[in-house]
Amino acid sequence: MTGIYPTLEATSIENRLAAIHTCESLMGKPTKGATILGLHLEGNYLNMQMKGGQPAQYISNPEPEEYKALLESTNCIKRWSVSPELPGALELGKYASEKGVLVSLAHTVADYPLVRKAFEAGYTHATHFYNAMTGVHREGEFKREGTIESIYLMDDITVELVADGIHVPPAILQLVHKLKGAEKTALVTDAMSAAAYPDFSRISESWVIIEDGVCKLADRSAIAGSIATSDRLIRTMVHQAELPLTEVIRMASEAPARIMNIFDKKGSLEKGKEADIIIFDPDINLQMTIIEGEVVYRKS
Repeated sequence: MTGIYPTLEATSIENRLAAIHTCESLMGKPTKGATILGLHLEGNYLNMQMKGGQPAQYISNPEPEEYKALLESTNCIKRWSVSPELPGALELGKYASEKGVLVSLAHTVADYPLVRKAFEAGYTHATHFYNAMTGVHREGEFKREGTIESIYLMDDITVELVADGIHVPPAILQLVHKLKGAEKTALVTDAMSAAAYPDFSRISESWVIIEDGVCKLADRSAIAGSIATSDRLIRTMVHQAELPLTEVIRMASEAPARIMNIFDKKGSLEKGKEADIIIFDPDINLQMTIIEGEVVYRKS
């Protein structure tokens, strides 16, 4: 991974402002790691029914005074994940997308008519596809489409996969690639802080545990995030989902850059673009990381 959008879960306004300040101070500055490209807000505007590991006390409906003030105060917010069925969520989508923010469906029970309305309002992406959203289900004696099927029907909605082999099983990873293709499917880690440490032993969040190769809520009622790194996503897609390496690399580099509208400078090896390069061995083990032409990691 050579560039990241740190993700902020549902939290207090004080924590949001602190995260914005930190992100602004880091953007565009040289580091010995991945470049900070902007902030991703996953909340607070989420459906309580599909909150997963999000803290319930901060979940709320969109308030124009709140989100407009945030977006007017900074240009570091590059992405916002929202449940489009909430009152006022479509208006948020229009406003934020006009500001250049990627607005994404998330933690949602939206059906096909609402997904179409959301797309028209600026929701062009789906956050951690298949997780915290509905699939086909019964309502009484009748079948109803879920958010997942609705997103498949919308050709221009892009998706992302937490491709650790746990959040989404390998067969479904194959299905997403078959239906959406490499150009509209990005790989994301959805990683929590524990992923930064080799043995995953340091967890700053007291309400989660590491078990079965994934982060879970301490009561084991839901998956709360991952401990995957980007190289693990690529290995999973190649070795478990059995997809061609060339397609998987596009999903890990080109697709995210296109989705975030930075393909003019990142996402492929071309003259004039930033020299962000990751070198693997034949078994897809990381050997070297180069960011903007500087070697920041070399396996000893």
